[in-house]
Amino acid sequence: MNGPLIELDGVSRSFSVGGGLFMRKRPLHAVSGVSLAIGRGESLALVGESGCGKSTLARLMIGLLEPSAGAIRLDGKTLAAHGRHAVARRIQPVFQDPYSSLNPRKTVGAIIGLPLDVQGGADGAQRRRQVEAMMEHVGLARRLYHNYPNQLSGGQRQRVAIARALITHPEIVVCDEPTSALDVSVQSQILNLLQDLRRELGLTYVFISHNLAVVEHIATRVAVMYLGRIVEEAATGALFRAPRHPYTRALLDSVLTPEPGLGVPDTHLGAAYPDPVNPPPGCAFHPRCSAALVQCRRDRPSLAGDDRARVACHLYVSSRSGLTRRTS
Repeated sequence: MNGPLIELDGVSRSFSVGGGLFMRKRPLHAVSGVSLAIGRGESLALVGESGCGKSTLARLMIGLLEPSAGAIRLDGKTLAAHGRHAVARRIQPVFQDPYSSLNPRKTVGAIIGLPLDVQGGADGAQRRRQVEAMMEHVGLARRLYHNYPNQLSGGQRQRVAIARALITHPEIVVCDEPTSALDVSVQSQILNLLQDLRRELGLTYVFISHNLAVVEHIATRVAVMYLGRIVEEAATGALFRAPRHPYTRALLDSVLTPEPGLGVPDTHLGAAYPDPVNPPPGCAFHPRCSAALVQCRRDRPSLAGDDRARVACHLYVSSRSGLTRRTS
């Protein structure tokens, strides 16, 4: 198909928080009006500080949460129209912590084969052959079939989680911080494995991370989130070379470099993160932005641009040639 494989159209998700004996619950807008189109074979990274809505958006995309507003379409049809089993077959998650995402009472073979049990169609010797073939595909020895998670290393556990996600041959894999709980020495192995699997199996990735070094390695396109909204979207190389949004520039400035003597970088954003229950008016980032205009305090910027790049910032205007910075 020529259209996007998965598309988010004005997706929002709110939760009621707080409350108590004498207090009324208030809405927390975890995701607000997010629109994204992801093509087959892409690797889209969602980046931003903790609490920006990345993981909530991931859960919406795999059907664990329903949108409060907007729609998520897979091949042009809403997730509800596909049905839960069909969505689970085509979209699978790999979660952050392999220590907690695997059932400690089940063996490796049982864990990886569980989606086959749910979907049906494979049992007995056929099921075992499929599981063992997938174990080899992700770099796990067949002899580990009867082992339990506590008998594996962290990297092996995450390979089990990846094998479980791929056993039904999904088209989309949503990776929520899949390497952050692993030792640095193991992270690159898992990232290289994910890259190889995307090429070999034609997978589409949605990769959630706050680690920009990881994102630069694995993503073909990046969407930057701030307080539940997309504030910038561009091809990975273009975004890292010339970030437009002040928040994106601050995130990139915060990346540690190997140069001695530079110390820990300062993003100049301050330690305080805005209250998502009571967001500031206008552009949500303006209280932390050194380039904020008067308009930023009053009007919320829309996400403008084209297929190459989009940014939600009053410092830029959309023109025929793309996004250009305001001259006054």
